[in-house]
Amino acid sequence: MSTRTLVSPATVARPRGKALYWTVFTAVVVLFALAFLFPVYWMASGAMKSPDEIARTPPTLVPHHWHLTGYTDAWDLMQLPEHLWNTVVQAAGAWAFQLVFCTAAAYALSKLRPAFGKVVLGGILATLMVPAQALVVPKYLTVADLPLIHTSLLNDPLGIWLPAVANAFNLYLLKRFFDQLPRDVLEAAEIDGAGRLRILWSVVLPMSRPVLGVVSIFALVAVWQDFLWPLMVFSDTDKQPISVALVQLSQNIQLTVLVAAMVIASIPMVALFLVFQRHIIAGISAGSTKG
Repeated sequence: MSTRTLVSPATVARPRGKALYWTVFTAVVVLFALAFLFPVYWMASGAMKSPDEIARTPPTLVPHHWHLTGYTDAWDLMQLPEHLWNTVVQAAGAWAFQLVFCTAAAYALSKLRPAFGKVVLGGILATLMVPAQALVVPKYLTVADLPLIHTSLLNDPLGIWLPAVANAFNLYLLKRFFDQLPRDVLEAAEIDGAGRLRILWSVVLPMSRPVLGVVSIFALVAVWQDFLWPLMVFSDTDKQPISVALVQLSQNIQLTVLVAAMVIASIPMVALFLVFQRHIIAGISAGSTKG
């Protein structure tokens, strides 16, 4: 059966139709590229303008004079190396905790089939219906006075790491991927004498690299861009991540310096996506086909 389209292949094959097709296609691609890339250009070029030029009305598309002092001042005045390192530590710890515990929980619910597993999974997925803002106060009270051991995790990276483990979306994403793994491969490993942990480590995880890459990206981005929860956990300015520090230190800072600091803060996540974009696309499409 031939695929039905808005324009027939015969019309597109004609010189006039081909020219019209490529004109429309190019215009759409350019418009979408401008819609996504223009804000990035505006932010990066705004940091290179003078303080008077960036506040001018109407604004200028291209700086009259290119200044790099905004970036150097942002790096020094706003203590970006220290706050970027705090963010890296918090994001890396949350990623590691989440990858270990969410993977273990998803594997147990998918392959070990514990008693009341469906009830547990339903309860976990029900938390997706609760607004994140409604959980802020209970999370803060728990972190401020940890049950049983009665210790405080405020101003401690564990206050970011442990709550990040309870990510229902990533857990469900991993479970759905594990459900689609070929049963024959797991049974063959079991016949060879591999235990549950051995199967997870040697069989399941190597086959799950695409979805683990997606979960890793989600975990890192969530911590990197979070503002409200780090603001509540870290009252010590020296331990705050970059998202909180940009707001706390922006009171007496020039606008160009603040914009430059935002550009620098966004570079790691943009670079992370550009490096791992193939893995992200592979992980998203991996769960769409069975086995």
